[in-house]
Amino acid sequence: MLEIRNIDVFYGDVQVIWDVAFEVKKGEIVALIGANGAGKSTTLKTISGIVRPRKGEVIFDGAPIHTIEPYKLIEKGLALCPEARRLFVEMTVEENLDMGSLKGEAKKQRQKTKEMVFELFPRLGERRRQLAGTLSGGEQQMVAIGRGLMSLPKLLMFDEPSLGLAPILVREVFNVIKRIREAGTTVLIVEQNTKQTLAVADRAYVLETGKITLQGTGQGLLNDEHVKKAYLGV
Repeated sequence: MLEIRNIDVFYGDVQVIWDVAFEVKKGEIVALIGANGAGKSTTLKTISGIVRPRKGEVIFDGAPIHTIEPYKLIEKGLALCPEARRLFVEMTVEENLDMGSLKGEAKKQRQKTKEMVFELFPRLGERRRQLAGTLSGGEQQMVAIGRGLMSLPKLLMFDEPSLGLAPILVREVFNVIKRIREAGTTVLIVEQNTKQTLAVADRAYVLETGKITLQGTGQGLLNDEHVKKAYLGV
């Protein structure tokens, strides 16, 4: 479904991604793990069209997308749940969800998808008329995930979905990610919570200082000595 072909990415004259290549197959949960500053979020921004690769290609559903404007990627079936949630804080929960379904088939199916989101997150149904900025961090993360689902994505990308959440909410977020995949949406996740991420991932890639240094199944990397030492504190 998604293929990253040997991309180099720069911020100005500073290179931050070197020859990165990986793929995400339909129906998978694939994880990018690594330390702060490794280039994980930059990789997602490149896939999303926010940053352009200086070399290489981004292929989605068999077609190149690295030259397409970001807003056009939503209709192609690509959605991102950004780091720090990025909600419209002065809009209600329901209005934030509606912002994820402004065009095409997503707009036609808005009500049906919204009910699915409320089934996934009952608390959002209870707070549908509450301003997003007054919600707890965990509830705001639910809104961000729900907004991403409202666009009916083929591939939903997550950037640090557990950031700042209490442990019980972290477990809930990862359970939701598994349910999203079970419902037919492919998932690419960037996350520093290595143990939880690898536990749900079918496959994963380790990104270190802008380069892919290791890859394997989620379970295989959980048992890898380098991963244990560098990211699990074992």
